[in-house]
Amino acid sequence: MRTNPTVGNRQDIVVTVPAGGAIAGTLWLPAGAPRAVVVVHPATATPERYYAGFGTFVTANDCAAITYDYRGTGRSGTPRANKRLRMRDWMSQDVPAVAEWVDGRLPDVPQVAVGHSLGGHALALNHGTGSLRAFATVASHAGVTRTIPSVGERRRVALVLDVLGPTLARTIGYMPGRRLGLGEDFPAAAMLEWSGWSRRPGYFFDDPTMDAAARAAAVVAPVLALGASDDPWATPRQIEAITDRLTSTTVTRRTYTPAELGAARVGHHGLLRRGVGERAWPALLEWLLQHVPTEQP
Repeated sequence: MRTNPTVGNRQDIVVTVPAGGAIAGTLWLPAGAPRAVVVVHPATATPERYYAGFGTFVTANDCAAITYDYRGTGRSGTPRANKRLRMRDWMSQDVPAVAEWVDGRLPDVPQVAVGHSLGGHALALNHGTGSLRAFATVASHAGVTRTIPSVGERRRVALVLDVLGPTLARTIGYMPGRRLGLGEDFPAAAMLEWSGWSRRPGYFFDDPTMDAAARAAAVVAPVLALGASDDPWATPRQIEAITDRLTSTTVTRRTYTPAELGAARVGHHGLLRRGVGERAWPALLEWLLQHVPTEQP
């Protein structure tokens, strides 16, 4: 795998969502014909620019990439104007819309995907997977607050998800993620849904309106599930609370330590962060490409 930062070009894209609104993103193209296209479905409140390093790496290795912001975040509209958007809407509407856009734009290029946290939830629930040869989840776990090992972190998360977040979302009409150290601001309804799931023992699998267990059992694309040993939230047990539901496919699990990556800390976001997770990227891309035909039309 090459780490040369030279890429072909980057193009701003707009993806129309059938349910309403549009997604702003970036199409990363290599200098020559792409071997595959890697669609990066982001984590909650994580801006598209966070994935720029990974997009550059992908194109340096002769693949195309897609990065984007969910509606109501980053470049894809304000959280106030999209206050009714829930997490399930991002999963069931935004993720498939981007996957379908890729099918139309690069119809002859095999599609694989990387889902970070919530993005991995969407893929694990079989959203946007129809054309995928394989996908990887990164730090995607059942985010049940009571399972957080550290007492201090558990109390902090409970304060944000159970008290401050819902109160602010209802009061000002959006979740001020920047002020609370959660990344980008995002819609009120997404905050409220997240809060509700975090208190259920099975996360969204215990939400009868989600049909989550049946959706996960229908996934057939091969899955690679990555985590970090020092992630305070996505512990191996909580990652497996998702992957154990993927009963119709094969799942490969991998947990990285900070020492393996030459980093002081990896945490929940480090595996896809430039300068922290880069040592894991060659193995990730190589695994995805193992499921792509070597001969293209």
